[in-house]
Amino acid sequence: MSMIYDVAVVGATGLVGETVLAILQERNFPVGNIHLLASERSVGIKKQFKGKNIQVENLQDFDFSQVQIAWFCAGGAASEKYAPIAADSGCIVIDNSSVFRNDFDVPLVIPEVNPDSLINYSARNIIANPNCSTIQMLLALAPIHREVGIERINVATYQAVSGSGKAGLEELAKQTTSLLNAREVEVSVYSQQIAFNVLPHIDVFEENDYTREEMKMVWETQKILADENIAVNATCVRVPVFHGHSEALHIDTSSFISAVEVRSLLKDAAGVEVVGSPQQQEYASAVVNGSGSDLVYVSRIREDLAGNNGINMWVVADNARKGAALNAVQIGELLIEKYL
Repeated sequence: MSMIYDVAVVGATGLVGETVLAILQERNFPVGNIHLLASERSVGIKKQFKGKNIQVENLQDFDFSQVQIAWFCAGGAASEKYAPIAADSGCIVIDNSSVFRNDFDVPLVIPEVNPDSLINYSARNIIANPNCSTIQMLLALAPIHREVGIERINVATYQAVSGSGKAGLEELAKQTTSLLNAREVEVSVYSQQIAFNVLPHIDVFEENDYTREEMKMVWETQKILADENIAVNATCVRVPVFHGHSEALHIDTSSFISAVEVRSLLKDAAGVEVVGSPQQQEYASAVVNGSGSDLVYVSRIREDLAGNNGINMWVVADNARKGAALNAVQIGELLIEKYL
């Protein structure tokens, strides 16, 4: 008889929490009892899971010794307070926040890229899910790094408002409606109007004038690829797209690799699909490819015109799925396959 696991989803009423629930069901994760947890204001809300109505419980009062695995999808403050409590009770935490990602004794895992790093999960009973932009970037770049090495990554992201959760989606929708009806917009989630605009600002600014989102891509890339010598230069931008992050990548490799060879590598890479025929104007986009998909799409692969060991590409993925919920569920699948 196959093992089943009692699990919890923290932040079950948020965008990522709801997506985790959907993916657990889609992938037939071996769930026994499931507990949906959120703040007090959401207690009593009902969510469907495998045909049953499950009532949301109060995170503050929950005894995590009842479950073996908990996905934390409620943001940094909730993870910082409750994830250690859950871990100390014997529950394995898979955390979507950035709170623990840089801790040396917490694995930071993309199952297709560094599955072996999960081996030390029991040091803290906490496993960190990487940033959405880092996940899709490294799905595309890890095969190249393994083949010829990567010395430097220049990346500009074009990130959907769903990265800010339901509040971001609502703000873009309301502002768009207001502008199309010649009304003034209200600004709440972002520092400026996001509808019909582009904002080079995601998360807080650090002392070096880079944003925390940009620095996450630096720190996380080096940790996941186990290579502190990789230079990462990021500019993270919020764009008026509902779902799906896009990235323009330029990499400098340690030795020459052609665009043809990169396409061949990525066609065989797990979780990646190469899209594109420039002559037919075919390329990946957030709406057509990214939104609602589990894959990372790579297109516009081309060599640096300067003649260096450089490759350019365009990378698209659904940030709420592979960039958050799917990767977290895949970590759970890897955990039960190899270690439980």
